[in-house]
Amino acid sequence: MFIPNLLSPESGNEAAVRARIIIVEDEPDLRDAVAEYLTANGYEVATAENAAVARPMLESGSFHIALLDIAMPGEDGLSLGRWLRSKMSTGIIYATAAGAPLDRIVGLELGADDYIVKPYELREVLARVRSVLRRVPQPSAPRPARADAGQARRSMSFGPFSADLDGRLVTGPGGAVIDLARSEFDVLEVFLTRANRVLTRTAISEAIGFAEDPESSRAIDIRIMRLRKKIEADPANPKFLRTVRGEGYIFSLPADDGA
Repeated sequence: MFIPNLLSPESGNEAAVRARIIIVEDEPDLRDAVAEYLTANGYEVATAENAAVARPMLESGSFHIALLDIAMPGEDGLSLGRWLRSKMSTGIIYATAAGAPLDRIVGLELGADDYIVKPYELREVLARVRSVLRRVPQPSAPRPARADAGQARRSMSFGPFSADLDGRLVTGPGGAVIDLARSEFDVLEVFLTRANRVLTRTAISEAIGFAEDPESSRAIDIRIMRLRKKIEADPANPKFLRTVRGEGYIFSLPADDGA
């Protein structure tokens, strides 16, 4: 059983906005310890012992982050995360047992923002929470629909696609909106703003604030694979997002494209 060492609140508290976090974890000692630690660091925390309890809480309240245990009795965390992702923009951090890489890969494919491997240190949880909070939108804040008069929006074009970087929206042929997960748009924005440059997985991870460890070396690859399926006519032979063997990836953008 995980027995944490509760520490004093971290200095440099970043939770002045009282970000709301829900912890869905069936192990009571761990659930209570994480809740106590995050509360001590300035966050507003709710807890649930399983998905059945969590669903009505998620539906009735706006949470910035959901920390979901994958292996729970009844509905597992992956299923709950899939449902949550279809309903709202809450950031998702999965907690998975050590030695279960398949769970981590599936979680990333479902659009998770990060994951953490058990047993974990409470400081690591806090670091992951802070990292995801820097990337997720406020749950109650509407996505900007248009620029103010006289204010230019950042936009870029590639092939038949147009990306509104401020509105975080991509449209394709005929103006059809391309359904991109937040993590997919994060990666696309990195490439668009660094077009025609070879980027390593480490550079991409750092740019999107994703803390990648050696076990998660496929995390960026999975995001890119999903992105290719949505913007490439032939994902197996990509025109834009190409692999540079032994180095990383490059987003090929002709000089006359972009804004």
